[in-house]
Amino acid sequence: MLRDESTLINVGIADDQVLFLKSLSTLINTFNNFKVVLNALNGNQLLEELSKIAKLPDILIIDVIMPFMNGAEVATLISRKYPTVKLVALSIKDDDDSVLKMIQSGCCAYLLKDMDPEELNTALIEITENGYYNADTTNLQFRRLILRAGQSSAVIMNEKEKQFLKLACSDLTYKQIASKMFLSEKTIDGYRANLFEKFNVKSRVGLALEAVRQNLFFFS
Repeated sequence: MLRDESTLINVGIADDQVLFLKSLSTLINTFNNFKVVLNALNGNQLLEELSKIAKLPDILIIDVIMPFMNGAEVATLISRKYPTVKLVALSIKDDDDSVLKMIQSGCCAYLLKDMDPEELNTALIEITENGYYNADTTNLQFRRLILRAGQSSAVIMNEKEKQFLKLACSDLTYKQIASKMFLSEKTIDGYRANLFEKFNVKSRVGLALEAVRQNLFFFS
């Protein structure tokens, strides 16, 4: 069955591994609502292709580790020059430092290269509909219904929790956060547990993504 090209979501991919790049493109092109329109092997090539393409991709998937410029540097430049493009980080690494840097650089999702194809499809749909994807968040359909109903999903926090959240979205360790807030590590653990519950997440990465989604902080 032929697909209506006018309704497809255009996707661009930047990854320095040729075989993976072609395989990912082929996979995404099998999804009903998506079409890969741009491929690049590094940040420089990606920026060059973006400057020449007639229509910008709706979603741009960027490898975290690339030659010439790393993913965070590329994402920062693109988010400033092309703010309407939804940026998605892609990596084999899932450490907090890598994830937080990509989020701070303007990415709305962080995907792992070993993820299931069905989850990738789900992620692209969520990014298209909601502007972000957080694999750490449960009950996404319920959250989507809340958003469509126009109801607020904002989390109520006290000032200390707000301060902790902002620091948790930085590259500081929990021990450094405790020192900066002049609190014990046990108290910091309590703030972390409370916010994990309030935001319905299970990790620091999920917490940072929710902060981005709710526009709680501007990263510097």
